Amino acid sequence: MNKLMLNSHAKVNLLLDVIGKREDGYHDVKMIMQQCGLCDTIMLETIESGIALTTNLVFLPTDERNIAYKAARCFFDHTGISGGVKIDIAKHIPVAAGLAGGSGNAAAVLLGLNTLYNANLPLAELLELGKSLGADVPYCMLGSTMLSEGIGDILSPLAPLPRTPIVLVKPPISVSTAVVYKEIGSSQYKHPNTDLMIDAIKRQDIRGIAASMENVMESVTISKHPVIRDIKNSLLESGALGAIMSGSGPTVFGLFEDYNTAKAASLCFNKWNFFVYAGWTQLSQ
Repeated sequence: MNKLMLNSHAKVNLLLDVIGKREDGYHDVKMIMQQCGLCDTIMLETIESGIALTTNLVFLPTDERNIAYKAARCFFDHTGISGGVKIDIAKHIPVAAGLAGGSGNAAAVLLGLNTLYNANLPLAELLELGKSLGADVPYCMLGSTMLSEGIGDILSPLAPLPRTPIVLVKPPISVSTAVVYKEIGSSQYKHPNTDLMIDAIKRQDIRGIAASMENVMESVTISKHPVIRDIKNSLLESGALGAIMSGSGPTVFGLFEDYNTAKAASLCFNKWNFFVYAGWTQLSQ
């Protein structure tokens, strides 16, 4: 086998809490992560040497600035394997959207190269490699429903979320994660009830899950981009059981009880220049 195709799925934060700032400058967080059906498609092909990356988005870098390229370089440096890879990424997940699109691409490259080159690296070792690339990469390797702590690298599996209709909406704005983290430190906010969310997940209570969804970063991002509040309100008015921003934004998502209602809600945004996805949560990789 010298070719392999993989999907890397978008993730949303059902809950995001910032616990505090660490001495190393990073922040301790507590998050509940969930993948959805929206995904990029990654084609890997072994070549004699080097790393050649292509993508359908002309503005994306195709060198060391791309985290998928970094993942390939990390794999070859770590294993000492003599060889190379051609990587083609068909991007469907919006870039810089709070959906871990790039992290998912890196995760897929590490997992795929381990298979293509029969490296037989154990999962724990691959997760460490992923962590060196970014805090979300280990989660993207594992997928499903996870409690994420530390800087996002301490992962504890939860019961998989029931397959649930979901709508994602991203307005055409950019949000700096670094700025949000800097400003969240001086903000006053109520910490979400993580235990309540975990209990609702255990009971497979989608209404309870939706009612427990919170993201403390909204206080910063909405103050700069009120359109995020407007999207949340529109989703709720269209029948969402709950709606919050994912990550540091700007994507907002809503969970629904049935797909027809979700699809109808997504159509409300057709008149705007927004990215919209209506689909399902993803049970596993």
